[in-house]
Amino acid sequence: MTRREELAEAATDYALEHGIIGLSLRPLAAELGTSDRMLLYHFQDKDDLIATVLQISSDRSVEAVRSLAKPRRQRGAVLELWSAYASEPLDRCQRLYVQAAALGLLGREPYSSVVRESNARWTEALTDHFVRAGATRARAGRAVALLDATLMGLQLDLAVEPDATGRRRTVRDLADAVVAILA
Repeated sequence: MTRREELAEAATDYALEHGIIGLSLRPLAAELGTSDRMLLYHFQDKDDLIATVLQISSDRSVEAVRSLAKPRRQRGAVLELWSAYASEPLDRCQRLYVQAAALGLLGREPYSSVVRESNARWTEALTDHFVRAGATRARAGRAVALLDATLMGLQLDLAVEPDATGRRRTVRDLADAVVAILA
């Protein structure tokens, strides 16, 4: 592993813990045992570093989905995905994605580009998950649009809504809706 790759992995771990909004190079560099100048030696600029961090986080998210066991049933595939969304490593990766997406909505680069690329890879991984559960690719793609938006919203609610009962009911309802789309 090159020094750049080592720094990128460590910076990703830091960002997953602290976020990217308001990220400053000096505290990051100090945590990584280097200087901000050395970070800029290995990365073109702060945007290049953040884009790299977001790509690594996206890679980790996609790998988490791809490493899930082959679902035996389509409904179970939804429930397994929710369980993965709400636990490590996906939880922090998804939260970092939301921060990047929020900045991307404002038209800021590298966020817009990285989020667009991440979305394509993420959608493909989710679609493949349902294809492994027996769905056609076309129907899986339709189901993923509903599934991803709903699970992301539910995950964001975890931080502010302590009532898990309503969330569990919503995930079960979502599973039923996804199965209907896949049929």
